[in-house]
Amino acid sequence: MEKVYIPQLLQQPEQTLAVDLNAHLADLETLTPVRGELTITHQGTYLEIKARAATIVTLTCDRCLQAYNHRVAIAPQELIWLEHEPDPATLPLEREVSVDDLFETMPPNGHFYPDTWIYEQICLALPQPQICDEDCPGIELRNQGTAAREPIDHRWAALTQLQQQLQPPDA
Repeated sequence: MEKVYIPQLLQQPEQTLAVDLNAHLADLETLTPVRGELTITHQGTYLEIKARAATIVTLTCDRCLQAYNHRVAIAPQELIWLEHEPDPATLPLEREVSVDDLFETMPPNGHFYPDTWIYEQICLALPQPQICDEDCPGIELRNQGTAAREPIDHRWAALTQLQQQLQPPDA
């Protein structure tokens, strides 16, 4: 997907650009290309971005570490305010930021990168934690019974002996 020069949106019909999505994203391992549509509308002081996209991503289970496929379908909307970057020389060294100041901004004569925006939206939609199945048992340990009795680190052997000496004989 090509970057979009923001001032060129003003020459589009209704100041809107519709981009068909049908591509693999470089930093996202997907089984199928990301398919859908992205609409960018220039509203004068902000960009209104809407998308509908779907793909199948390959994830790694956090419990058993096996790869599995997960379908992701998103329909995000975002407003990105257009304002020039403030001059760093005029900014104070520290400043308090209120909740109202937490929004995305771009320079009005800059570029919008649809592939980066879609990548970010898909990443935000990925499940956390990533579990392949509700009944996933996790990694199977071999010789579970003997592993619990043997010390893992021989440096703790002295502590294990002390614990055994301090335990009452009937325990």
